[in-house]
Amino acid sequence: MDTLDKLDKKDLQILRILQDNARLTTKELAAQVNLSSTPVFERLKRLESGGYIKKYIAVLDAEMLNLGFVVFCRVKLTRLNRDIATEFTRIIQDIPQVTECYNISGSYDYLLKIHAPNMKYYQEFILNVLGTIDSLGSLESTFVMDEVKHEYGIHI
Repeated sequence: MDTLDKLDKKDLQILRILQDNARLTTKELAAQVNLSSTPVFERLKRLESGGYIKKYIAVLDAEMLNLGFVVFCRVKLTRLNRDIATEFTRIIQDIPQVTECYNISGSYDYLLKIHAPNMKYYQEFILNVLGTIDSLGSLESTFVMDEVKHEYGIHI
């Protein structure tokens, strides 16, 4: 059974609303889905414990925080096996400038999203942080000139 099949229309409606505004109180959320607070509270707890809701966050403005220079960096490792992949992902988890990391198919092994204040900072980051990873074979950087669309939610 698909995990989406376990959700009814009210559950999906709750998830859609929360993606837009996770700061709603249970009472406000209940009013929007036409239920009382208690069943909405119980549904929220079930959605959280079931893993449908991973966490609640505040979305910050990277430009306002001087971290608006965004780079997508494709990484190819020198070799790839389970131990090397595990070590690489462990290292990446500890690098705060890397905000997203995906294991990808194709010519490269990983795609990283990196936030930096400027090009000079990114150059130093490549030399002093990524460049120190033993398994790193090569990388290719793509610099974001303009963000055209960035949705935080998923279409359900």
